[in-house]
Amino acid sequence: MSVNFSEGKCLTFSRNNIFGLCDDPPPANNPAYIDEADGAKWIAVVENENRHDVTFTAIDNCIEMLRKDGKAKQRCDGMLAYKSTVIFVELKDRNAQGNAWVEDAIPQLKSTIESFEDTKMSNEFKSKLAYISNKQHPKFKSTQQRRMDAFFDETKYVLRVQGRINLT
Repeated sequence: MSVNFSEGKCLTFSRNNIFGLCDDPPPANNPAYIDEADGAKWIAVVENENRHDVTFTAIDNCIEMLRKDGKAKQRCDGMLAYKSTVIFVELKDRNAQGNAWVEDAIPQLKSTIESFEDTKMSNEFKSKLAYISNKQHPKFKSTQQRRMDAFFDETKYVLRVQGRINLT
């Protein structure tokens, strides 16, 4: 079953040179969203120096993705799209020790990417990336390189584990 990644109620837009991606803490079941005003809420910071017209699609809590048995698939929080680039994003706000938050995020991204790659829409994008952003751990750690390489081998998407998303 093909997933509709263009569901109107799940889309927000920005062309600001900087904005944030937010995902309210549990128990809220609201979708992730763009915020252009309150940096304290931002989990990922999007740097859009060239002021591209950017579409953010909330996926978790907005777009239905089902497994063959009818149960909900794991989903990442959202997807940024501009020009010929698509970026899947998983947002975390955890102060956990170690890399458990990264390990939790990878299957969510893979599942969403798998569903996306089954759509015709995926052919519109030449540059394909995925980001795991954690407000509590905003800096990239080189120890994630092995994970990022394995992710690329499996999905053909470049994975980054960092809090800043620079749109080129």
